[in-house]
Amino acid sequence: MNEKHGAGSLFSQLRNSFEYRTGLRLKRRRFPKTAGELKSSSLYNGWWYYSVELMPGMMAQGVYPPDLPLLPRMMLKRCALAGMSCLDLGSMEGLIPVLMRRGGAQAVLATDAIPHCTEKMGAVQHYYGVDFEYKSVGLMYDLDKKLRGRAFDLINCSGLLYHVFSPLLVLAGMRALLKKNGLLIVTTNITLDDSYAMEFNNAGRMQAEANTFWYPSVKLFDYLLRYLKLAPVDCLFFPHAAARTNVRYVFNKTSGYLSVLCRAVDDVLPTRGDEWMAESAEHSWEHRELTNWRQAERQPISDIKHTGQPDSRYMREDIGCLDLSMAAAESVPVVTAQQGSDSHFLRLADMS
Repeated sequence: MNEKHGAGSLFSQLRNSFEYRTGLRLKRRRFPKTAGELKSSSLYNGWWYYSVELMPGMMAQGVYPPDLPLLPRMMLKRCALAGMSCLDLGSMEGLIPVLMRRGGAQAVLATDAIPHCTEKMGAVQHYYGVDFEYKSVGLMYDLDKKLRGRAFDLINCSGLLYHVFSPLLVLAGMRALLKKNGLLIVTTNITLDDSYAMEFNNAGRMQAEANTFWYPSVKLFDYLLRYLKLAPVDCLFFPHAAARTNVRYVFNKTSGYLSVLCRAVDDVLPTRGDEWMAESAEHSWEHRELTNWRQAERQPISDIKHTGQPDSRYMREDIGCLDLSMAAAESVPVVTAQQGSDSHFLRLADMS
């Protein structure tokens, strides 16, 4: 649901910049020291995606209302991060990386396609007293090559897959970076129709935003995750019909925003009677070569814990993971942020 990538012209301007090509650490600079100085600064008065409290009582206003839930943030609370290595994709001003570090993560890598938020991200690091690495990675394909040699206990891939031409290619490139038994939070717009298809945003019928392309059906999304050896173990669902923003999400199919917590497993996970999935994984060139399975198999084993308690009614008995179609359709949806720490607002007191 998050509108992260409305920066096409900016991408053209910055794609050849030194920082874009090298992925330097955030530059340290002088930030306003007093409330008066901050209030009159371009930093405070500029455009923000997330709402961020930079000094006590001084909130840089983002694009979302305070009661709109941020599902990947809520899912992050269900992961034991102490001592873990984390990757966040499409970090904007760095809300999720801040929370990862405050949750005890030992190392955090924030990323974005271009360095369009690095000044604000540096300010957030400064005012929140946290440190994490940042890298501009360009288009979100081939992440196993762009982040070669990296291994993560937890990866957050949220608000991203509907902004790319090929969601499956992004997942395939990212998969090799996840440690064995590691956790992935993947959050995207989906439809609830009974099909294995993706809806294309022709004529902006789903969203007017120019970088939004695909809504997969929940059944297809579930299938692709299991095809890439990712076992859904928990999820949260926000129905688009409950959205109260200036962005139009509702179209002619029932849709919503689904956040899924997946565990990296050693084999694909076909349901009973599906012989094609395992056969395809073993013999198709695309499955074997587009994901660097050799790198995935060399990854160390993570001991990261999932602390949530998913509803057992939606677990698949045959393969021991969540049935996303059933969970999205039947579980109680999240329609509002019950507390500030469930929202798109980051406050200085927040630890989650």
